[in-house]
Amino acid sequence: MNSDVWRVVVLLLVSVVSLPAVLQAEHPDVDLLVVRDGWGDIQRATVQKVLESTASELWRYFPDRKLPPIIVKPKGGPIVLFKRGPEDEYFLHLDTGETYWSQYAYQFGHEFCHILCNYDADDTGNDWFEESICEMASLFVLRRMGETWKTNPPFDHWKNFAPKLTNYADRIIKQNSIDDSTTLAQWYGDHRGDLHGSSTKRELNNIVAVALLPLFEKSPEHWISVMWLNNGQPKEPQRLKAYLADWRQNCPEKNRPFVDEVAALFGITLER
Repeated sequence: MNSDVWRVVVLLLVSVVSLPAVLQAEHPDVDLLVVRDGWGDIQRATVQKVLESTASELWRYFPDRKLPPIIVKPKGGPIVLFKRGPEDEYFLHLDTGETYWSQYAYQFGHEFCHILCNYDADDTGNDWFEESICEMASLFVLRRMGETWKTNPPFDHWKNFAPKLTNYADRIIKQNSIDDSTTLAQWYGDHRGDLHGSSTKRELNNIVAVALLPLFEKSPEHWISVMWLNNGQPKEPQRLKAYLADWRQNCPEKNRPFVDEVAALFGITLER
């Protein structure tokens, strides 16, 4: 199927041409194509607004970034596929429906973060770190949306939903916070083997996510640094220190002190 035919098929699936005003993205460079069916009784245009709101809380920190279209489906995930479309489109699957807006935001925020991280299939032995960053992104967007929706929700009558977004995130934070007497570095020392053994031990990823969240909330302008998380091309699995050192090296100079702060949370000092 050539690219022109493929584009027609995508447009038919999402019916973008029938709802141009409603489906106009808030950020002109984010092209979210929400498929027509599978959302239950909820209009696709409503889903579009929720996902745009979610994306905007991260996308604002990537002012010069350009992305191919992101085709969003309601089931089969949550996951963003390695397979891409003929025009480099992303296929992002959620596992939600109806009016579970917090769940939409939580799932989409995670998968959108993978896209922002330039996710790939390389095995560095540290895929758990990207997974933790993306879990943290879910919490970040929920807490930011909880503030944004107080005054500027997708629809004016949704202002009273803002606390539910915040509460959804805060409940996860409470369930996955390590004891105040334990540092992330100490916790990582005890769980290093489990983390490096699997990238998707969510109970561990969530603990790392919660520990990293305050740093990203304090300095959100450094979200852009995740663009360089996968720029290294190691020939074999790395220790965390080497992985973070590659990330720091590939980042612009202005973002390197932030990577140093991330490394320090794990008890790691990176060489200048």
